[in-house]
Amino acid sequence: MGDETNGGAYGGVPEVMGRGVEGPVRRGAFTSPAGPGTRELDEVRALFADPAGRCVLFDFDGPICRLFPGDASKDVADAFWKLVSERGLHDVIDPADLHSKDPYDVLRDVARERPGSEAVTAFEDLLTEGEVRAAQCAPATRGAHELIRELWRRGARIAVVTNNSPRAVASYLHRHGLSDAFGPHIYGRGPDADQLKPDPDPVLRALAGLGAEPGDAVMIGDTVSDLVAAREAEVRFVGYARDDREAAPLRAAGAGAVVRALAPLIGLLKVPPQGSQGSRGSRGSRGSQGR
Repeated sequence: MGDETNGGAYGGVPEVMGRGVEGPVRRGAFTSPAGPGTRELDEVRALFADPAGRCVLFDFDGPICRLFPGDASKDVADAFWKLVSERGLHDVIDPADLHSKDPYDVLRDVARERPGSEAVTAFEDLLTEGEVRAAQCAPATRGAHELIRELWRRGARIAVVTNNSPRAVASYLHRHGLSDAFGPHIYGRGPDADQLKPDPDPVLRALAGLGAEPGDAVMIGDTVSDLVAAREAEVRFVGYARDDREAAPLRAAGAGAVVRALAPLIGLLKVPPQGSQGSRGSRGSRGSQGR
């Protein structure tokens, strides 16, 4: 749900090919479960090889954890449709979303048709509450915590760029002892629920908050909406997919680097650790949680 599924609706966007970076991203052999192939990471290898002063942006739901595994989002989705009925908002829902089980589709529709309304606030509050509850038990993505800690130790500037609530992200990071690694650099859904990915807004806010240039950054995401946002912000992209089914839409949209595991990326970090506190002096200070 959320970042994990929102990209599905954009899987057929043809203009993602070759936008934002120097021409189309090259496609290589698909990764094995053991880790990325050599050609897969040509576009981003240099960024990982010298992480000090570089910037790595993580999508939250998928690359860091599974916020709503299985059908865990059902209760939130049911509550959303109940609210749609109570407020008579069926007419503002895109026909393509009328049978959606993803509340993010509904939230996007309401925010588009009723911007700044009390209805948007009600839906956003309901979704945030569900996300915060889910963050208390969300399973970690294998290898994600290790990669985050190593990047931080080696001086990389890291941030979360997500369509989820910053409150849910902060709750999850705190529970797993990762808050210091990110500091204030959580760029998520604002109270108006506008400018969600694939809009590049959260990516651009992260770059500004970290004081980073697009060429110094790489984003790790698991949906086409992540890929589009990264391309629009001129940031390199590494796709994360657990299997061929999840990799297919990323491949179709032109993702050149897709990995099935995150832990092997640690092997690309060639620079020795700078100490347990990371290179704090290089981090930006303008980041904020949310908008």
